[in-house]
Amino acid sequence: MASKYIALPHGVSEQTFDAAISAFRGVLGESNVLVSAEQLAPYIKTMMPVPDSDHAPSAALMATTVEQIQKIVGICNKYKVPVWPISTGKNLGYGSAAPAERGQVVLDLKRMNRILEVDKELAYALVEPGVTYKQLYDHIAERKLGLWLSMPAPSAIAGPVGNTLDRGVGYTPYGEHFLFACGMEVVLANGEVLRTGMGSMPGSNTWQVFKWGYGPYLDGIFTQSNYGIVTKFGFWLMPAPPVFKPFVIQYQDEEDIVEIVETIRPLRINGIIPNAVVIAHALYEAPTKARRSDYVTGSGSISDEAVRKITNDHNLGIWNVYAALYGTQEQVDVNWNIVRQAFGKSGKAKILTEKESAGDPAFAYRAALMRGDMTLKEFSLYNWRGGGGSMWFAPVSQARGGETLKQMSLTKEILARHGLDYSGEFIVGMRDMHHVVDVLYDKTNPKQVKAAYECFDELVSTFSAQGYGIYRVNTAFMDKVADTYGPVQRKINKTLKKALDPNGILAPGKSGIRL
Repeated sequence: MASKYIALPHGVSEQTFDAAISAFRGVLGESNVLVSAEQLAPYIKTMMPVPDSDHAPSAALMATTVEQIQKIVGICNKYKVPVWPISTGKNLGYGSAAPAERGQVVLDLKRMNRILEVDKELAYALVEPGVTYKQLYDHIAERKLGLWLSMPAPSAIAGPVGNTLDRGVGYTPYGEHFLFACGMEVVLANGEVLRTGMGSMPGSNTWQVFKWGYGPYLDGIFTQSNYGIVTKFGFWLMPAPPVFKPFVIQYQDEEDIVEIVETIRPLRINGIIPNAVVIAHALYEAPTKARRSDYVTGSGSISDEAVRKITNDHNLGIWNVYAALYGTQEQVDVNWNIVRQAFGKSGKAKILTEKESAGDPAFAYRAALMRGDMTLKEFSLYNWRGGGGSMWFAPVSQARGGETLKQMSLTKEILARHGLDYSGEFIVGMRDMHHVVDVLYDKTNPKQVKAAYECFDELVSTFSAQGYGIYRVNTAFMDKVADTYGPVQRKINKTLKKALDPNGILAPGKSGIRL
């Protein structure tokens, strides 16, 4: 007989799950426990090249308080029901709101969306997991607090808690988000509530200003893991600078990436350019201005000739380097002279400021990100090929030109072999580079779905074999990426899991971690 649920947790009978659902309703009320296919539709659809049914939840729970979450984990322990917490559920290229494994219960925290504190003088915020960047942005703007956010590209719909816990990045000087996190409240699998750092000290007023507290620093183990449910999160905000000067530097040959990185690295390490520099390939920027179908017909990857025509038609470089200067006018003037001299040596660079780039949609959305403003323009990428398929491939390299060229060439070669386009960018940290590639395909086309899966699998295997670690991945490939980091790390992760979550109820499979 068919189950009345669209999926059941692994190893849990329908009768047992009925009892768990009844208990959840006792805590949350019937309307906040979702079980029908229609209600669960937002938690099923993904952009990954696997059947959405592989990630179908058994139910979704809409919690609003810490006390409710404590009771929910108690029920999950009693009935051995796995629960997958989400904040806004907009992690589109990494798996969206769907759980890692079929049958898990989604714990949706988007209604837990209070902004608990924003301190103007000390420049920090304390928020709940459902708070979006847009909500916090509006809160700051309405009160004229003079503080800037750092946010990822899908800024308006994402939130700081989910993004930082997955170790996402932004584009202001505060762009390494976990570096600026300060203090968490976490519901553990046994229902206890931990406040990390100074938050464990009764009466402390330094929870959001001193990261370390006393003893081992615990905040890191709650990122990219399944050891607890974060219910409050503190992080630092950037005071609005007197002057903000965004610019783009264009180069016209793919091999120029070597010169670009070698020029940027000392400027980043010495703080001349204080924000994460983006080196965007032409096909990463093209969707803001053009459609693939205008340049390509038939199957296969786009040709170099077509890419060159796109750059000529739409005033793009093969590489487009976006960065900004921040500070007083005097500071900006000095640093601008240094930047111009550094990039002007070879004669290859075309340097454009806000004045020369007025009206350019690609520059406008990059400038918005670098000043912490709202934009969803990067979602233009999903219109490039169409069909709703997308996975982010994100290996890390040293900030060296030769390493960057090697990664770009290798990625482009593998993508082309599977008939897919190279749409990538490098985000330059202080000494590292995040290579972010959007593997775009048509999810309604079975051949492209197969090609995308095989391509992504090959990318992970090939890059890890050459020592390039992937720092973040979609839920379909979490186990494969976890394996690339070796058995000792997997063993330690499992040991922590057994200690903190002996029944394995919290998000089994997250980052490849389970009992």
